[in-house]
Amino acid sequence: MMSETGDTGWQDQPHRIVERDGVRYTLLGTAHVSRASVEAVQAAISSDAFDTVAVELDAGRLQALTDPDALARLDIVKVIRENRTPMFAANLALAAYQRRLAEQLEVEPGAELKTAVLQAREQGLAMHLIDREVGLTFRRALQELGWWSRAKLSTGLLATLLVDEDVEDDEIEKLKQGDMLESAFGEFAQGSPALYQALIAERDRYMAAKLRALAQIEPKPREVLAVVGAGHLAGMETHLAADTDAPAEVERELETVKPKSKVPWMELVIGAFLLGGFVWGFWKGGVDVGADLLLQWVLATGVLGAIGCAIAGGHPLSILAAFVSSPLTPLHPALASGTVSAFVEANLRKPTYADFLALRDDVQHWKGWWKNRVARLVLNFFLTSMGTAIGVWTGGLRMLGKLV
Repeated sequence: MMSETGDTGWQDQPHRIVERDGVRYTLLGTAHVSRASVEAVQAAISSDAFDTVAVELDAGRLQALTDPDALARLDIVKVIRENRTPMFAANLALAAYQRRLAEQLEVEPGAELKTAVLQAREQGLAMHLIDREVGLTFRRALQELGWWSRAKLSTGLLATLLVDEDVEDDEIEKLKQGDMLESAFGEFAQGSPALYQALIAERDRYMAAKLRALAQIEPKPREVLAVVGAGHLAGMETHLAADTDAPAEVERELETVKPKSKVPWMELVIGAFLLGGFVWGFWKGGVDVGADLLLQWVLATGVLGAIGCAIAGGHPLSILAAFVSSPLTPLHPALASGTVSAFVEANLRKPTYADFLALRDDVQHWKGWWKNRVARLVLNFFLTSMGTAIGVWTGGLRMLGKLV
């Protein structure tokens, strides 16, 4: 059963009501940059009409909202070692975007979500986080993208990190009606159905499943208030009312990331091409031609990877690591130049507690990215990887030209 009626005090805000499995779910649509949404959340929870509150957050985003010092406890070396730098960069981009909004509008983005959590705890109500973890969302999106789309996303993400401009009025209007992730990364989602599917459509279904799962716990809730971005109302209402798959199965499906192929076909193809080219050069042209092909490959990839690291302000030994690892990058993911150079940089210039505390402020201006050691590691990873990628194309085309 679905309805759009509401209680006095917040009936003017977008909302939907779905009754299912003995539970009445009230979906309260909010704008993540609106004081009116904060007041509506306060009024709804204070009405004593609900015994449970659900919020469009995951544990990481809640920690970012309620614990500003959380980043200071992060083990950045572990992040790099586990190849989670792109996910860390995505979270930095989201944080930087939210900070620009806060400074521009004098409203803390996501304040209504934070209010819902804190007020529910204060009033002793059951509180549940129903959104999917941001890193998982991006991993699911990336697994559906081709290498060119991934490259564009990485370049756009780097631009988002470095930009120091006010958020456009049309983006703010979209945010008032939509979703924080969609607004922050919407430019990429528009040209990528796979990214849009992971950012928005999958999360509608996921959050609806998390709500349906509440009907299976004890004590069973009767009146649930779900505080979500207004852009999720339509999709969540449909899934909440009509989906029949077991909630646990839906969650498991939407949390699954396809395992990488045990056979690294791309690395094998590139490796075969490179080794075959070198062998052909030595066999047909002798030592001079073979050595020339090898030298051109090393210089094209190594020099451009090292230049990227140098532009990022890398330590001389990090630049050397970029030069050495760049020619080997196409052969194995563990040898990725961006990861290697950032790992060396992190050990030589380990970020301090002060760097983490100043991170949110430093990334608001492009100069701060070279000043702050944490931010500089992200630049190191992206710019070294970008330089190496350009070098691989350049070196590969030169080799192909020699072979034909």
